[in-house]
Amino acid sequence: MLKELREQNGLKLTDTAEYLQRSFSAISKFESGALPVREPEVLALMDLYGVEGEQQRASLLRLSKEISRTGWWEKYSSEIADWFIDYMWLESRADRIRTFDITPVNGLVQTAAYAEALFRAANPHDSSAQIERGVELRMSRQAILEGENAVQLDIVMEEAALQRMVGGREVMKDQIRHLLACSERPNIGIRVVPFEAGALVSPDGGFRLIDMEDPFPLIAYSVNPAGGFYLESEEAGHLAALYDRLQGMSLSPEDSVAFIAALERNL
Repeated sequence: MLKELREQNGLKLTDTAEYLQRSFSAISKFESGALPVREPEVLALMDLYGVEGEQQRASLLRLSKEISRTGWWEKYSSEIADWFIDYMWLESRADRIRTFDITPVNGLVQTAAYAEALFRAANPHDSSAQIERGVELRMSRQAILEGENAVQLDIVMEEAALQRMVGGREVMKDQIRHLLACSERPNIGIRVVPFEAGALVSPDGGFRLIDMEDPFPLIAYSVNPAGGFYLESEEAGHLAALYDRLQGMSLSPEDSVAFIAALERNL
């Protein structure tokens, strides 16, 4: 937002740096999110950029304070990648999360046994203690789905996520039963894209869409072997349109529950 305001005013990074009496690199880091912006600097920048509306000024100040807030996950910070800490920061502030998952089942609706089987497969050299910490972290993240301010979670999942036998038959059966229980909660929606729906309109993998309160923009998030990456604004909007198309390919919520229940009976 600071970058957009600067550009709207036709100012260069050097102009802002001179006004704040800060280095060029500091202003660049402010705008990239690499360096937190202190409240006095935000106030000065709003004056420079002509931000006069009370609501916009309050929103920018609130954002600057949010950036410095930490959360329960900080105790895991030495064990997980920085990009995933960023994701949990966003996840904890979400009003709604929309996900498309090819495989595995989404982490917010995994059982502990299913999560453990995934961690052991992906990290064969980790100790039991490391695996346990990973499972603990994943289960802790699920707290956002509970309480008065529970996040709305809408899941579209490929049938492959349900067919892959993670952890063996009993683990998978419990996982599917857990999905059925989750589908009964008012803030969780689960839809399945069956194999018979044909070629996926998102062949490159799963992604997340994170809606937060104003003034946060829509954030799209995806992960690959190199780490997580984020998209905003128009690019995130393209993925939101793609998500709508995936929902169109999926079974209805009622038919998805029946589909999942049939898989459970056959295990």
